[in-house]
Amino acid sequence: MPRLLGVDIPGRKRIEYSLRYIHGIGPARAKIILEKTKIDPAKKADDLTSDELRSIISVVQNEFRVEGDLLREVSQNIRRLISIGSYRGLRHRRGLPVRGQRTSTNARTRKGAKHTVGAVRDKAARAAMKK
Repeated sequence: MPRLLGVDIPGRKRIEYSLRYIHGIGPARAKIILEKTKIDPAKKADDLTSDELRSIISVVQNEFRVEGDLLREVSQNIRRLISIGSYRGLRHRRGLPVRGQRTSTNARTRKGAKHTVGAVRDKAARAAMKK
């Protein structure tokens, strides 16, 4: 299992798929990295030489924001939206969908589990509420 930028990438997979385990690198960026380093995308990650690993690391560090830096930047952007009081910032603060999705149904990922509000009709549940 080779280690790139603090992330263990799977060694038995092709390098074009293994690179995607690094936060901030997707299919397109993985192809760009392999083209710049002139590494065969079909090569397994375990079969990479130390020179090839070094070249991948140098390209990623010099040209892309990945892992901690990327996560920090995204969280700072969200904090900025919240502090200026923009609509998107309010949606982030309330834990609601930010990009215009409907909330009357669905949106369970952002809103969390359902919380029943109002009268409890079941007698056993009502008795438990009083205690």
